[in-house]
Amino acid sequence: MNPKTYPRPNRVGRRRLAIVAVVTAALATALTTALAGPVNADTAPSDPGSPSTPTTVSADALPAPQIDGVVWTQAIAGNTVWAAGSFTTARPAGVALGGAGTVPRFNVLSYNLTTGVLNAGFAPQVNGAIRAIAVDSTGQHLWLGGSFTQVGGRTANHIAELNAQTGAVLTGFRGNINGTVNALALRSDKNTLFVGGGFSSADLKKHFNLAALTANAGTLRNWSPTATGGTVQAIAVAPDYSRVVVGGAFTALNSVANPGYGIGSLNPSTGQHQTWAMNSVIRNGGKNAAITTLAADSTGLYGGGYTYGSGGNLEGTFRADWKTGNLVWMEDCHGDTYSVAVTPTAEYVAGHAHYCGNVGGFVDEKATNYRGIAFSKAATQTITTNPVSGYANFAGQPAPSLLQWYPNFNVGTYTGQGQGPWSVAATSQYVVYGGEFTTVNGVAQQGLVRFAVSSIAPNKMGPQAVGQDLMPTSTVSYNRPTLSWQSDYDPDNKTLTYEIWRRDPQATTYTQIASVKGDSSVWNRPTMSWTEPNSLAAGKYFYEIVAVDPFGNQAIGQQTPVTVGG
Repeated sequence: MNPKTYPRPNRVGRRRLAIVAVVTAALATALTTALAGPVNADTAPSDPGSPSTPTTVSADALPAPQIDGVVWTQAIAGNTVWAAGSFTTARPAGVALGGAGTVPRFNVLSYNLTTGVLNAGFAPQVNGAIRAIAVDSTGQHLWLGGSFTQVGGRTANHIAELNAQTGAVLTGFRGNINGTVNALALRSDKNTLFVGGGFSSADLKKHFNLAALTANAGTLRNWSPTATGGTVQAIAVAPDYSRVVVGGAFTALNSVANPGYGIGSLNPSTGQHQTWAMNSVIRNGGKNAAITTLAADSTGLYGGGYTYGSGGNLEGTFRADWKTGNLVWMEDCHGDTYSVAVTPTAEYVAGHAHYCGNVGGFVDEKATNYRGIAFSKAATQTITTNPVSGYANFAGQPAPSLLQWYPNFNVGTYTGQGQGPWSVAATSQYVVYGGEFTTVNGVAQQGLVRFAVSSIAPNKMGPQAVGQDLMPTSTVSYNRPTLSWQSDYDPDNKTLTYEIWRRDPQATTYTQIASVKGDSSVWNRPTMSWTEPNSLAAGKYFYEIVAVDPFGNQAIGQQTPVTVGG
């Protein structure tokens, strides 16, 4: 290879360069590395066409409005994001709490998806927490569900319809629910809004946690299935409108426990029971377990849940077949799942996973919580035997691939539950998270954040280890130094290039003498090594490792002196 020289500073830092790395046959044979186990996709996977390595969004945190509480739910239509929960103000990205640009917002706001700028004209006043949002495909009609009783000064018992652009209350909608609404789903072809939560009546008539209303007027449909033993927390409508799937903490659906324990399928017109085979495998219900989230697209139904103690068996997510209800795959990462969203290439999860060892992922049980993770949409492997006590064993079940996407969310304090993200929503180009976090990737950003595909994102999340954390050790044999170092890690790129730079005796500049590639992740940093292919003249040399990601972001390790020949 043709070596290149560059004056290396004494300080250790990070720099962005465009460098094309070449590995000669001799250098390749001199490299030894312990590669990470599973195949992980990222923003620039080696094989984006492989089902196990689809392209993800970037881990760059893009600006969004900030709030002073918690976001429980989000919805997207066109170029608008609606976010709702429990908060009283909104402010621009980069502004401290109570700082310039802070404006009142009463538990709901909207913002521009591509710019992250708050929509000034949308500011309805809602007097309680909002737990569910539904929006029509035109982005003109918005439905809210929660624990509130007034919107815009008008009585609105736990459910309301608004003009999605202005926030004005649509007074023709007269829905009346006597308890908290946790879930809403729209069937637009039949002007029907499905409602789920914890209630016993709708429009003063008995309904056990489920109801269907006319979307434009809020009047009751003749649809009255019963969910008993626990609340309804999620609803999804099949793309062909053939079924409505509900999830939650209930233990029976229409008095049937299989299917119907935490999840079940209902006829969208009659409310009658339908087959849903996956409930024989995944069973989350009662006081200590639930299916918390459902997300639908043409490829299947995606969902997730939690269990704590008795009553359930899954912490993780799943995909089911729309026609049969059969389980397409599941992943049993330990830790609660609160929300899932799907793009054309991946499933994104909001929760606090702390062990994904059964699907080839991180194994630091309880040590670290990964609050935003992603999986392939295809089944690519099978779950291995679970070694951790207190969790169910799903060995042999089909599973997706854990992808190389690890944004860093901190833990918020607003709810007192020690969590970060609670909600995720997505389009083909953006993934948006909401919750009670106050920082993302170490930068202040409270409650809302956007991520985008690499063609839109700045792609500045590069290798993270620098200085002593990327400093090689050395041994010398027959005047040939061998360098060893712990591989770097990148939140959204698995394969990194490691440039090896050397400053010879009496020289004032470093020369790049080799480059090698290695795979790693935030949670798996294997040791790499490289040996000089030829013997060196006696003297004192200095070596430096520079880690470079596919977008040219680089991290510079601390130099290591190596004495050759005495």
